[in-house]
Amino acid sequence: MRAIYVDKDIPRMLLVKALKPVWPGVVYSRLSSARFADVGEPDLPGPRWVRVSNRMCGICGSDLALLQVEADPKIAPAALPGNQRFYLGHEVVSVVTEVGPGVTRFQVGDRVIMDGRFQGANCLSQEIVPPCRHCEEGNYQLCENASAGVGPRGVGGGWGDGYTAHETELYPVPPDLSDEQAMMVEPLAVGVRAVLRRPPEPEGKVLVLGAGIIGLTVVQGVRALAPDAHISVIARYPHQAEMATRLGADRIIGRNEDPYEAAAAITGAKLYEGMFGNRMLLGGFDVIYDCVGSAKTTTDSLRMARAGGAVVMVGIKFAPMKVDLTPVWYQEVDLVGTYAHGMEIWEGRPVHTYDLTIDLLRQGKLEAEALITHRFPLERWEEAIRTAQDKRSGAIKVAFDYR
Repeated sequence: MRAIYVDKDIPRMLLVKALKPVWPGVVYSRLSSARFADVGEPDLPGPRWVRVSNRMCGICGSDLALLQVEADPKIAPAALPGNQRFYLGHEVVSVVTEVGPGVTRFQVGDRVIMDGRFQGANCLSQEIVPPCRHCEEGNYQLCENASAGVGPRGVGGGWGDGYTAHETELYPVPPDLSDEQAMMVEPLAVGVRAVLRRPPEPEGKVLVLGAGIIGLTVVQGVRALAPDAHISVIARYPHQAEMATRLGADRIIGRNEDPYEAAAAITGAKLYEGMFGNRMLLGGFDVIYDCVGSAKTTTDSLRMARAGGAVVMVGIKFAPMKVDLTPVWYQEVDLVGTYAHGMEIWEGRPVHTYDLTIDLLRQGKLEAEALITHRFPLERWEEAIRTAQDKRSGAIKVAFDYR
């Protein structure tokens, strides 16, 4: 079984970080902690375990960040002993090929997508009883026992031939969804959860900062869940702007526009400028979904949100950041985090993000297949990664196709 994985090997990570500026290809060399290797065909380690064969898998920015050794060993998750090896690829649709005798949710031939597997172990996958409060609620990605180290871990991932997983780490694919739609449920669910972390009020003014794949899923999430909201999108590339407009954006702020001036014009806010180019809005957007997550975009987002508004941090950086947080107290702007998918409250009832996302797909309120712009076999994995990283290629979602 072939797989691409990254080990948490701090000395190698630091060496690769030091060499990357002069040797970008070092991430594919033997010096890197990333590997494309045959990991064998491990036996199922327990009665509730499952083996799957992959059909399609998307290339996600978080996978690329791990592969490119962008993670700083000083960030909080790096302190956790449970995170030692990361099998890349979680936007994956697969077929069950083997089940343990205790599996009740799946049988051979079922299509599945990955649920909590990439976020790490949790109470259910470790069979810890009683579960922690977050697992009890269905938010397994927030598990308080994630680094307990109980029981086995799965082998393989979406960037490869297949993988093994505890049955609770998988989610059934309805028969009416295509493989392409099924593969896109995970990234679409990220956008849906981000919007539900701070839904806009009716006719609220929303900014989506960044129009990569996650920004585009957030645009769709806002349009589906808050259809009367006014959506502005900051897009760097023409193909991203075109897709954002197609998916429901009302206003595109292009790379040649000043975002502060555009924000003031859209929202009616007042723009002020102090010394050294220091700028701030009074008034601004009701909710900003920062789908980049850099120090600059977080700082800008907090300054472009209205007093009492919110910034939802959707994009992630695997590094500490220097950010001006003064708008959090000075304008009482809420800075809200969001992570993957879990249990939501929608229309007064609890619902898994995947179930809500699939319902919205069925209703035609979310688009999946049009976002997949490039497909590659696994053997061309380096070319696929370069295509995904170079937005000038016109890439939105690049996928490995194993069919």
